Amino acid sequence: MAKKRELFSKLRKSKGTQVKVAEDNEISAVYLRMIENGTFTPGRDLMFRLSRYFDVPAEVLFSDYFKQDKSVQMR
Repeated sequence: MAKKRELFSKLRKSKGTQVKVAEDNEISAVYLRMIENGTFTPGRDLMFRLSRYFDVPAEVLFSDYFKQDKSVQMR
């Protein structure tokens, strides 16, 4: 089960409702809710747009994504 992004939620509440923040970022409120709840991770462009919007580094805002093991095996 996805883990809610608590920092994202806190920052979003400081900016307003999910509908307002979604409109400010030109996405649907449903998509924003899914990002906030950890169900989806936005694509690169939206990730960095949200990072600028909240004035928080993407690595902090989406720490669950950046902490994943992305090691590549060399052959």
